[in-house]
Amino acid sequence: MRIVLNGDCMETADGATVETLLQQLGISRERVAVELNADIVPKAGYEKQLLSDDDKIEIVQFVGGG
Repeated sequence: MRIVLNGDCMETADGATVETLLQQLGISRERVAVELNADIVPKAGYEKQLLSDDDKIEIVQFVGGG
């Protein structure tokens, strides 16, 4: 299926969840926030939140430093 990730179109498997998308991208769930169609997805829901064709996803990674 086709989704829009951080403004860029990409393909992911049918039946993908937020968790499987993060795994596909090699991103650890601990230091990110995920927005799906303008709604924040709680970390507890990453494994259950199914993605659909044309969903718009924003992933923000938190970086420490000073």
